[in-house]
Amino acid sequence: MSYTIDRVLADISFADAEARTRAALAERGFGVITEIDVAATMKAKLGREMAPYKILGACHPGHAFAAIEASPRIGAMLPCNVMLRAVEGGVEVSAVDPVASFAAVEEVGARKVAADVRAIYAEMIAAL
Repeated sequence: MSYTIDRVLADISFADAEARTRAALAERGFGVITEIDVAATMKAKLGREMAPYKILGACHPGHAFAAIEASPRIGAMLPCNVMLRAVEGGVEVSAVDPVASFAAVEEVGARKVAADVRAIYAEMIAAL
């Protein structure tokens, strides 16, 4: 089982890919509650250069609430990350597959939420 849902957006700038991804998340009820500019962090902390790479911590409040209700410790696995990284010819966008990341979770309600979010992410990535 793959642990991400992926798509390469060809011939697009990193900024444009990020804007499209944020818009696609918002259209589906997700907010970006955390953001990590990995490239900038590696430069600042290690003095190492890397291609643009960003992690967006996305949260859909209704799904997050349902998951926490079903399994209170699930918060350790939230938010559901979406990653953007510059690749040759474009930008790869990858969303975590919540079904894969929740594989050890036994509560049926949390697994249902994971399946619902997976379907939303798959549709979103395809629509980018």
